[in-house]
Amino acid sequence: MTKLDKVEDGCWVNLTYPTEDEMNTVTALLGIDPGFLRAALDEEETSRIDTEDGQTLIIIDLPSVEQGEAVVYSTLPLGIIVAEKCIITVCLKESSIIRDFQDGLVKNAETQKKTSFILYLLLWVAKRFLQYLKQIDKIYNYMERQLYKSQRNKELIQLLDLEKSLVYFNTSLKANEVTLEKILRGRIITLYEEDHDLLEDVLIEVRQAIEMANIYSSIISGMMDAFASVISNNLNVIMKVLTSLTILLTLPNIIFGFYGMNVANLPLDQFWWFPLVVAVVAIVVVGIVLKIKDLF
Repeated sequence: MTKLDKVEDGCWVNLTYPTEDEMNTVTALLGIDPGFLRAALDEEETSRIDTEDGQTLIIIDLPSVEQGEAVVYSTLPLGIIVAEKCIITVCLKESSIIRDFQDGLVKNAETQKKTSFILYLLLWVAKRFLQYLKQIDKIYNYMERQLYKSQRNKELIQLLDLEKSLVYFNTSLKANEVTLEKILRGRIITLYEEDHDLLEDVLIEVRQAIEMANIYSSIISGMMDAFASVISNNLNVIMKVLTSLTILLTLPNIIFGFYGMNVANLPLDQFWWFPLVVAVVAIVVVGIVLKIKDLF
C-alpha cells in the first residue's frame, strides 16, 4: 500500500468519521451518491447491499472492542462503495481491520482489483470476528474460575456484558452472511473464477463464527442460570442457619426471663445455677433436634 496525494484510477479512498466538508469534497470529486456516504455513518445501519447509477454500496458490520474497567465488544457498520474509478470505505471509528490494510499486512490485497480487494476485506472481517470470539471464550473461562471461588456481582456483571456482546456478534454475523450470499449470486458484483473460491472461504469463516457465537452464548446463558440458582441456594442455607441460631439464642432468654421476674414457687429458685443448667440442657436438646432435621 502506498499513500497517494491525489485520487487515481484503481485507488482506495478511506474515510473515518468524515466531516461534512470532506464528504462534499468526495461527492464532488468522484460523483458519489451522498446517501451512500451517510449510510455507513448510522450506527443502527444493518448489513446490506445496494446499487444505483453504476455505483454499488456494501455495508457490513465490523467487530470492535473497547478497553475500560471491563472489555466490551460491539459492532459498527462499514460502508464499501464501488465506484467507476476507485473503492471508497466509510466508517465511524478507527478500525484495526482497516489499519491492517493500510499497513500492507494483508497479502494479495490490490486496490485495482476491486472485487478481489472487497473479498479480502470481508475475509479479514470474518477472521477478526473469530479472533474476538476466542478472546471472549478466554475471558469467560477466567470469569468462571473466579465465580467458583466467590460469587460476586462484579463477575456476574462482566458475564452479562459478554452475553450482550455475543448477541451483537450473532446478529451482525447473520446479516453479513445474507449480504455475502447476495454477492455470491454474482448479479450485483461481477465475480471471476478465483473470486468464487475466495468468497466461499469468507462464507465458511462467517458461518463458523456464527456457530461459535451461538455455542458461547448458550454456555454463558446456562452458566448464568446455574450460578443464579447456586447464589439463591446459598442464601437459603444462610437464612436457615441464622433462623436456627435465633431459636437457640431465644431459649435462654425465655428461661432467664421467668427466673428474673418475681414469680413464686419456681423450681429450685433459691439456686442461681439452676436456670443456667436448664438453659444449657434446652440448647443442647434443641440443637440435636435441629441437626437431625438438617436445619443447622
